[in-house]
Amino acid sequence: MKRPILTISAIAAAAGLALTGCSGAGSAQQDEDGPVTLSVSVWNYDQTPEFKALFDAFEAEHPDITIEPVDILADDYSDKVTTMLAGGDRTDVLTMKNVTDYARYANRGQLVDVGDVVDDIGADKLAGIEPFALDDTYYAAPYRQDFWLLYYNKAIFDAAGIEHPDNLTWDEYADIAAKLTSGDGDSKVYGTYNHYWRSVVQSIAAAQTGGDLISGDYGFMQDQYDLTLDLQEKGYALDYGTAKTQQISYRTMFETGKAAMMPMGTWYIAGIAQSIETGATDVDWGVAQMPQLESGEETVTFGSPTAFAVNKNSTHQAAAKTFLEFAASEAGAKAIAAIGVVPAYQSDDVTAAFTALPTDDLSVKAFQEPKDVVLEMPVSEYSSDVSSILDEEHDLIMVGESDVDDAITKMQDRVKNDVLVD
Repeated sequence: MKRPILTISAIAAAAGLALTGCSGAGSAQQDEDGPVTLSVSVWNYDQTPEFKALFDAFEAEHPDITIEPVDILADDYSDKVTTMLAGGDRTDVLTMKNVTDYARYANRGQLVDVGDVVDDIGADKLAGIEPFALDDTYYAAPYRQDFWLLYYNKAIFDAAGIEHPDNLTWDEYADIAAKLTSGDGDSKVYGTYNHYWRSVVQSIAAAQTGGDLISGDYGFMQDQYDLTLDLQEKGYALDYGTAKTQQISYRTMFETGKAAMMPMGTWYIAGIAQSIETGATDVDWGVAQMPQLESGEETVTFGSPTAFAVNKNSTHQAAAKTFLEFAASEAGAKAIAAIGVVPAYQSDDVTAAFTALPTDDLSVKAFQEPKDVVLEMPVSEYSSDVSSILDEEHDLIMVGESDVDDAITKMQDRVKNDVLVD
């Protein structure tokens, strides 16, 4: 059966009709004794195979509940969900793409307390659960726990006679990027691709220097910005302006052989596996450890859990909680582990189900090796406002409108004077 997928315009229209017929959003729960259709917000549904894997597995166990995805463009996801919630939207389950958005929605009272779901599963079994505890209450349950690795194209390395990138420093990473860059125009192959998210620079820097992205002190970002800018200025990485303006897909860059290396999260393992299975790419790929500041250091990287939450305005809250419990449990974990997504739920059986990773020694070691996975963005009442400032200044740095020193000073001033004030 082909699953119906709601667009934002359709869900907005439905929400508008629902709101005209009631005195207050979320004021009544519908009878859930019979079949229920549960709407779930997702991003890039066709390119994010974990959602279909979870939904199919859930419907097989709960035939009276049908999942209807509300599909949103990935780059617009946070803004769209924020707007939806502000307008009284009734999408039942909301995927929390990051903990910054989660903290914002929970602090605004827009999510349902799901502590009972977490208790039933066992918080000690869920990696990445800590950021979701707000005043000893959980408003979401994590189902995925990602961390960042270095993806690389084995064929490009082998053709150049360069050893696969085991335990690189950032300087070695830059040197290899220079050596693997070739061609020009449409046939150009870049030594690396750094996606336009600010975390590619800022969260790496914070994790590996001990910096705090909420602190208002951002000198720790200097070296990582210098390296990233140098790579694009020398043409060893696609320039930020082109990537962001044209909304370049990191999947396209890597799967078409346009980039020899690429820092990216573990969620992409499932994406590559899907593309290879469907014949969209035949890239010969592997993963290595995230480069480090100094040679011989234990691997420190960053990551973030992904969770499901129940909309306070949902009229199917009981069914929504049933879905959350399935997604975060061992059953849901096995469903996504089977396609290469790292689940939050931890068990030997889940580990055994994870088969999408390449079996070469370097890939296996890189996947198992991180000593420390630092949260991508700390959770606090200031996270959302600070994140907006860091996004804005990152954009100005990467397009050359601000030099790094000036932008770091502006970040610090804006955060300290506009956000971290009594």
